[in-house]
Formats: sequence, structure tokens, C-alpha cells
Amino acid sequence: MAKVITFGELMLRLQPYNYERFVQASNVEFTFGGGEANVAVSLANYGMDVAFVTKLPAHAIGQAAVNSLRRYGVDTSKIVRGGDRVGIYFNEKGASQRGSVCIYDRANSAIQLAAPADFDWDAIFEGAEWFHFTGITPALGANVVEICKEACKAAKAHGLKISCDLNYRGKLWTRAQAREAMTELAQYIDVCISNEEDAKDVFGIEAEATDIYGGTINHEGYKSVAKQLADKFGFEKVAITLRESYSASRNGWSAMLYDGENYCFSKKYDLTIIDRVGGGDSFGGGLIYALLNGKDTQGAVEFAVAASALKHTIGGDYNMVSVAEVEKLAGGDGSGRIQR
Repeated sequence: MAKVITFGELMLRLQPYNYERFVQASNVEFTFGGGEANVAVSLANYGMDVAFVTKLPAHAIGQAAVNSLRRYGVDTSKIVRGGDRVGIYFNEKGASQRGSVCIYDRANSAIQLAAPADFDWDAIFEGAEWFHFTGITPALGANVVEICKEACKAAKAHGLKISCDLNYRGKLWTRAQAREAMTELAQYIDVCISNEEDAKDVFGIEAEATDIYGGTINHEGYKSVAKQLADKFGFEKVAITLRESYSASRNGWSAMLYDGENYCFSKKYDLTIIDRVGGGDSFGGGLIYALLNGKDTQGAVEFAVAASALKHTIGGDYNMVSVAEVEKLAGGDGSGRIQR
């Protein structure tokens, strides 16, 4: 029986090999990914019982998407089958001063056209303890906002903790649409995950004296952001990931976790990036694991940031690391020495 339930869209990811641009590529890599599915894979790799919920076509590509989760131990039994399309995103990996590019082709996907009646949330949440979704999912349409709302109501009725990564995507909806929908959903959320931009884009709350493009992070400003979010919506915990973008290939990476009393900042990692897609999702997966396993606020943010730092070294959406590997890095061993 799944302890954690995640809900969202699982997409086909098409990417040119190496660091080629779309316009020069003659071949692409074929993988799968999506915010909440990425969290589910992280948790499964940590040994957690986790189920992913979505709607996918019954054809071969839909089955390939399901299989991409099953191979890592994610429970796929709650996935609804139907519809005609698997959403697609094209990813062009950036390098040095050239940023990555993501192009969506997800209109009329099975989950975007799903109806609230497709999901029996009382059955889905039976025996579960935690529900996770992101702001990407309600951005798919008003019907999916309603599905998310029904899921949150049912999760609360079953006594689950709810986490949400705000994950604003300007290519999917406007700031006004995001603010209206997420303000309504926020009343159900216990643990809010955000980054330097999401709190501003969704709720108009921003840190002072911070330049996300110049690599300047003001810790006091983010304490204020976290407290404003918690005070406005009653969140039990607010996590803010802090990315200092020196280039597409090199970032500073850290985070803060606020528990209503303490503002705990993690150590900062100097990342050389292989693939940054899924970096925030791996943080979310690490945070959920840490909180469910009784880590205190400082320990939880250190585990989540270390998990995400490792994800940046792994190609594809999914984070392929174990608890032992994360604990080793969080404990201070970031030497990268070969293990024999």
C-alpha cells in the first residue's frame, strides 16, 4: 500500500544528443519525465512505498511511459488509462552562456482532457500518509484545477499531509491565472516548496536585494518571503531553493527551510551541471523523504539539497541515487573520488 501519492502529467521527453541544438540535430533521445513522476521515482529509489497518479493512453507509448516508472518500483496501479495523447516536451540542453530551451507539445494530452470523475480519490488515498502535486498540474486547464481541488479535499479528509511545489510555468498560464488557482489550492497545503521566482510570479511575494541572474542571494530577503507565505496561507513549512546561476554549466545550489520558528539554510554546493531538469523535483523528493523519516528542520533541508545536487550530475528527469549516497554527500563527502 502506497505511503506517498503524487499526481501530475508524465510526458515524453525528446532531446538532441549531447549538447546539439534543435536546428542541427538529426537524432533525439527518447525518455520520460514530469514533475510529480520525478518525485515518485526519487522516493522509490529511497525505498519508500509511492504511487503515481495520472491519465495515460492505453496504446504503446502510454505503456512505455508506465513502464518507465515501474522499472524503479513506483506503484502504477492507480494510473487511469484513456485518451489519445502522451504530452511531449522537447529539451535542448544549454552549456556555458547558452541556456537550455524547453518547448511543450502537450495540448490535448490524456491528463489535460481528464475529468474529475476519472479519479476515485477516496480509494487512491486509502492507507496513504502524504500527497504531493505541483503548480504545473493545475496549469493544464480549469478541469485539472478542479481535479487538484478534489484531490486536496479528499487528502485532507483522509488525514494526509500535502506538499506542493509552486513551479510556475509561464508557457502554460498567466500569472493572474496562477494566482487565482493556487490561492484557492494553498488552503490545503502543509508544505510549500518554492524558488527564487515562483513566490513572486504566483503570489507577488519577492526577496529584496537579490539578483538571480547575477548570482546574488540575500538570505534575509528569503526569510521574509518564507514568513510571508506561511503567514498568508498557514503553511506548516516553507522550503525555498536558492540557485545562483553563474552560467548554464555552473550554478551555486542551496536552500532554506522555515518551520514557523527556525530558518535553516543548507550548505551551498558549487555544481557542474550535466542535466538540471528535475533538479527541483529531486529536492522535493528528498524533502518528503526526510520529513517522513523524522529528520529535524536542518537535517531535512541538508538531505533535500544534497539529493538535488546529485541529480544535477545525472541525465534525464529521474534522480538515480540512494539514501546512502545522499547521506554521504550531506555529511560532507563531496570529493567525487572513485569508489572501488
